[in-house]
Amino acid sequence: MFDFTSRYYAIEDARYTDADGREIIHKRRRFLPDPHSLQLLVEATVTQGDRLDLIANRTIGDPLQFWRVCDASNGMNPFDLLDPLGRKLRVPVPQP
Repeated sequence: MFDFTSRYYAIEDARYTDADGREIIHKRRRFLPDPHSLQLLVEATVTQGDRLDLIANRTIGDPLQFWRVCDASNGMNPFDLLDPLGRKLRVPVPQP
C-alpha cells in the first residue's frame, strides 16, 4: 500500500471488525521516534524561504524524505520547525 520510502511503510496493519461483520484494515498509529536515537547526518540551518522539502532535498537528496527531518528534530507540527530563521534542524542518516 505504501512505498518503501514512506514513513508508514514499516507500520503494521491492524484489523477491526464492525457490527456488520465487515473487516476494516488500517495502519496502526505512528509515534515520533526519540530524535537522539537517530544517527545524525548533518545539522541544517533554516534560512529565508526554506521549506522542509528543500532542506531534505539539499541534505538527503530526496524532497519526499522531509519527514525524516521532522522526526530527527522532534517536529510534531512541521511548520513549527521553520521558525525562527537560523534555527538548526537535525537531519538523520536515511535508513533503508
